Amino acid sequence: MPNPIESKQIDPKPIEPKFPKYIEQLVDVLNEIQASDITVIDVSKQTSVTDYMIICSGRSSRHVKAIGETVLEKNKQRGQPPLGSHGLETGDWVLIDLGDCILHIMQHEVRAHYNLEGLWHN
Repeated sequence: MPNPIESKQIDPKPIEPKFPKYIEQLVDVLNEIQASDITVIDVSKQTSVTDYMIICSGRSSRHVKAIGETVLEKNKQRGQPPLGSHGLETGDWVLIDLGDCILHIMQHEVRAHYNLEGLWHN
């Protein structure tokens, strides 16, 4: 008779965190416009300012601007205009405040310098 503990199967895959639908939609938009290195961080336990931070990269200042403009337009079409945005003029680092989510779109060099992931990951 087999030992019940030995015959118990355990799913080896870790459980993926589930994000709200609006976060998944935003990530889809970022993928459509070819943003790279997309990172979603749940910061709800660390700050009351927002629940999520999304950090992604663009290939150039023109690409960073295009990503930001696309996100702004798509959110307006959905009836969810941003609370504010900053950095579209230069395209080095665009910040879009969507209330429950703050989106950072950065050129690779700027992202490496500021290391937001290192600051916000637990």
